[in-house]
Amino acid sequence: MENINEFEKEFRQGDSGPKYMFRGPRFEWGILVLKPGQTLGKHFHNKVEETFFLEKGSVIMKINDKEIKAKAGDAFRLEPKESHDIINHSDVDARFIFIKVPYLPDDKVKSE
Repeated sequence: MENINEFEKEFRQGDSGPKYMFRGPRFEWGILVLKPGQTLGKHFHNKVEETFFLEKGSVIMKINDKEIKAKAGDAFRLEPKESHDIINHSDVDARFIFIKVPYLPDDKVKSE
């Protein structure tokens, strides 16, 4: 059993970016905050399936270069090799819960 508190973890960029709640041994689970104007950065995973649940805000999800307007309550499941990016085009923070499985921390591939 493992127990953690969100407020004991830090976002990668101070007040935004990913914050990992659990990392391994079988999956990754975290929170992602994108400030207005921020993007996740286009990438894909070779073997990892990733899910996103938009808890707060509205964003543009780019999946395989297709743009989808997403709002709070929307969920996305991405297969391995599906290119994705998230753009916060709004004037408020966007907050996601994300899960990646299996746990392969070096599986991310940046794409153009």
